[in-house]
Amino acid sequence: MTTTVISSASREVRIGFDEPFVIIGERINPTGRKILAEEMKAGDFSRVEADALAQVAAGAHMLDVNAGIPLADEPAILAKAIQLVQSITDVPISIDSSIVEALEAGLSVYQGKPLVNSVTGEDEVLERVLPLVAKYGAAVVAISNDETGISEDPDERFKVARKIVERAADHGIHHSDVVVDPLVMPIGAINNAGLQVMHILRRLREELKVNTTCGASNVSFGLPNRNGINASFLNMAIAAGMTSAITSPLHAEVMQAVRGADVMMGHDPDCANWIKAYREVAADGDAGGARAGRSRRRRRS
Repeated sequence: MTTTVISSASREVRIGFDEPFVIIGERINPTGRKILAEEMKAGDFSRVEADALAQVAAGAHMLDVNAGIPLADEPAILAKAIQLVQSITDVPISIDSSIVEALEAGLSVYQGKPLVNSVTGEDEVLERVLPLVAKYGAAVVAISNDETGISEDPDERFKVARKIVERAADHGIHHSDVVVDPLVMPIGAINNAGLQVMHILRRLREELKVNTTCGASNVSFGLPNRNGINASFLNMAIAAGMTSAITSPLHAEVMQAVRGADVMMGHDPDCANWIKAYREVAADGDAGGARAGRSRRRRRS
């Protein structure tokens, strides 16, 4: 089965059909975070450092790093952010930018084998990004939209994904180093968005044999109790074949859903990761229940 290997200088993460689900922490991204954007633009990376450490502590296996700030020197800021994150954590990084110059700046300072986020199906984009991915020996996120936009037909999105995988092969990039994003749309606006994703995930796994990722929180945009929707979506997506997601590990519901899905999919041998994460809570609860039971028995006696 297909395995995508991503690494830092000292740590390796394996994304694969027979591997535990990989959480890529999403929070180092100034989009929609005005304070973070202003701080990064001014050269203050204290919030970046705090977000990196908090996400790793919460269970992120990788971190997505984005520096898309209007009217800022994105290549310089992205390179600096990557160097900082690599100096304080050992997890691999997804280098996130739509600017080729920023991607190259990030790749040039990265230690290990990163994930480049991302390339789309437009011919011009493919011919600019894929040679860069090949040059640095990276893996790449393939977003399944092209010049025509994002199709609501999952089979059309599959065709775009296949095009990217085939074009990557032309540049010497093996399909195991292409991680497809089938594009998760807000289910509050498109009621069958979840079904679209499940359909394309099965085709990507069975026909292209590629690993997959997504911006998982997109599915709940505009809805109340977003974490509940995100957790349900991830459970179903993992069952359909998704192998990683860019999301926040800081929400207990999301992490519990992912760990539970790993158990059910047979990707957590002996339930070791589940037990490690939750044994203390369970032990306290069980102990309390046992004490209460003994107390009730004494009263009945």
